[in-house]
Amino acid sequence: MTGSIAIIAALLVPLIGVLGIVGARHKPNLRETVTLVTATCLFILVASLLTPVLAGGRPSISLLEVLPGLSIAFEVEPLGLVFALIASFLWIVTSVYAIGYMRAHHEKNQTRFYAYFAVALSSTMGIAFAGNMFTLFIFYEILTLSTYPLVTHSGTAEAKRGGRTYFGILIGTSVAFQLLAIIITYFTVGTLDFTQGGILAGKASDVVISLLLLLYVFGVGKAALMPFHRWLPAAMVAPTPVSALLHAVAVVKAGVFTILKISVYIFGLDLLADIGVREFLMWLAAATILISSIIAIRQDNLKRRLAYSTISQLSYIILGAMLATEAGVIGGTMHIAMHAFGKITLFFCAGAILVATHKTEISQMRGIGRTMPITMTAYTIGALSIIGAPPMGGLWSKWMLGMAALEAGEVAMIGVLMLSSLLSIGYLLPVSIYAFFNTPDPQNDGKPVFKEAPALSVAALSFTALGCIALFLFPDPLHHLASLIVAPVN
Repeated sequence: MTGSIAIIAALLVPLIGVLGIVGARHKPNLRETVTLVTATCLFILVASLLTPVLAGGRPSISLLEVLPGLSIAFEVEPLGLVFALIASFLWIVTSVYAIGYMRAHHEKNQTRFYAYFAVALSSTMGIAFAGNMFTLFIFYEILTLSTYPLVTHSGTAEAKRGGRTYFGILIGTSVAFQLLAIIITYFTVGTLDFTQGGILAGKASDVVISLLLLLYVFGVGKAALMPFHRWLPAAMVAPTPVSALLHAVAVVKAGVFTILKISVYIFGLDLLADIGVREFLMWLAAATILISSIIAIRQDNLKRRLAYSTISQLSYIILGAMLATEAGVIGGTMHIAMHAFGKITLFFCAGAILVATHKTEISQMRGIGRTMPITMTAYTIGALSIIGAPPMGGLWSKWMLGMAALEAGEVAMIGVLMLSSLLSIGYLLPVSIYAFFNTPDPQNDGKPVFKEAPALSVAALSFTALGCIALFLFPDPLHHLASLIVAPVN
């Protein structure tokens, strides 16, 4: 299979899966089999692109030229491939988890859930493989539209309110800021193609380039940079599988992926380093890291605490981009993967606790580690990875970001990273301590009983927890692929 065919197939396979999911709506077992087969096929297609990219190739295809220099086009480069591999692989794991969760929680409209999930993954592939900002913007908006029904899945007043916040901020920022930046870039340069070294150098004044950087960064609302972050906690009304994949992986990572992509391929690291407003955005990312961590400590609802943790961790990647160094880009790219495995594990655990005990508040989880030891052990592993403690994968991406800050001469940013890790200990590990070192509530005959979530959900969260350890032991393949992002193109 050629690279161009694999790209188109990666976009179409999830949509074909939607037809199968809807067609099997009256047969849950078949419907979920279709979901798993579709997710597996997508990952195989994406993985098939790894060999040519590692060999220095850039599989590409152009479908339609809308205006001179403006087309719907796709190109697979290392950054996009990292994002696509993570999203497609974790779709398989999340589908396994969702089968156990959705059935045990007796969720309604499960066919609609699986169908929109597949559409969201198709749009995620479009973002990952976009060859220019025009194509990326189209699929960025499709991702927002396709995930809105997932956020409002329960149909409650709270879900609808959260959905309005989600939709309003994401569409508002992309149309008001990102689209404007895209239009200015096109009429300034004559192209929106992603190009190694960027396309803006020497094409506009310092004022215009500074304005464009602000518009792009604030226009990518999915990155949840303050003050455009409220949509993420609001979206926690969604079912846990949605929170897990779309708000720990696909949606939020689409945001920080886009910022990395713009930094490397629209501005270029050399130009980015000379933009004065970059320093302001770097400090704003640092402030978001710390403020959201402090807010997280004060949250009793576990999913909301994890949501604010995500806001903090996303800004690690923005900080990496704004350092404008090769190490910053590599560290930011690695953090996409490290955070994805750690945070999806934590969300899986939050959902497992809900299904098994119907508890959502941390203050209600006294001694739960003794009744759900597998889940809470997995939670602790995911938490340690987010903190950046060995032997968990999160250590390496934070190490690279620290080295990037040192290389850029931004010693204060090293302090921010260290303080953030201490704060993350403060909002993540107390959950484990509360779960394992407090007396559990008695049940039935007065003694605590073993009560884990459904086997499929526990298997999924155990797998991603082991993934956190595997990324610590075997980081070299990810580091090598991330290094190719900033390597000279032959």
